[in-house]
Amino acid sequence: MRQSSAFKAVFPRTRDQLECIVVNTAGGLAGGDRFQLTAHAGDGTRLSLTTQAAERAYRALPGETAHMRTRLSVGKNALLHWLPQELILFDGCAIDRRLSIDLASDARLLMVEPVIFGRGLMGEQVTQGAVRDRIDVTRDGSPLYLDGISLNGDIAAQLQRPAIAAGAAAMASLLYVAPDAPARLDDVRANLPATGGASLLNETTLTLRLVCRDGFELRRHLLPILDALSDASLPISWRL
Repeated sequence: MRQSSAFKAVFPRTRDQLECIVVNTAGGLAGGDRFQLTAHAGDGTRLSLTTQAAERAYRALPGETAHMRTRLSVGKNALLHWLPQELILFDGCAIDRRLSIDLASDARLLMVEPVIFGRGLMGEQVTQGAVRDRIDVTRDGSPLYLDGISLNGDIAAQLQRPAIAAGAAAMASLLYVAPDAPARLDDVRANLPATGGASLLNETTLTLRLVCRDGFELRRHLLPILDALSDASLPISWRL
């Protein structure tokens, strides 16, 4: 393990898998920041990666963008849980975030990426901002899942559009890669509101997209799904 600057890792005691909590001691992402995380789950291992709390992307000065790069790989017959808590976007933020995951042919994965566009109960709206978010997952080097978001300007107004979020201010993308993915689909759909959807990309890959009014509603629907797909092994930081 190697760590530096404001990016740290702590390892709580767990029973059946290695759990790593990533800590940003700077307290958030500001314009010009550059963070990079690289991790590998070796053959036959179980690794859970999460964050200590919701991450925050703060107002940036003109021309400055925060960059986040995460590169993960999962070996043969290994399991990775990538379960960061919410990214909260503040008015005036500028962030470019990329997540890349490479899976061996028989590797398993549970991935979630929740995002909140301003905290509604605090009266926050993202009326100015620039958000670029990319996720790419490959299996044996071949594309398995590609996703991307690009929002600029008055993001709150764009989220009001019916084809984007119909006024929702919180969203999550989830990917589950395992042999039992088809058997999980009905239970996942049963926990989704009308603003969420789940489907199978292939016989081992389940994907989900969920939009909600706020972060509270997002967690209310997301937590039972994550609990089930992780076989009740959610990191302790998610339950605080």
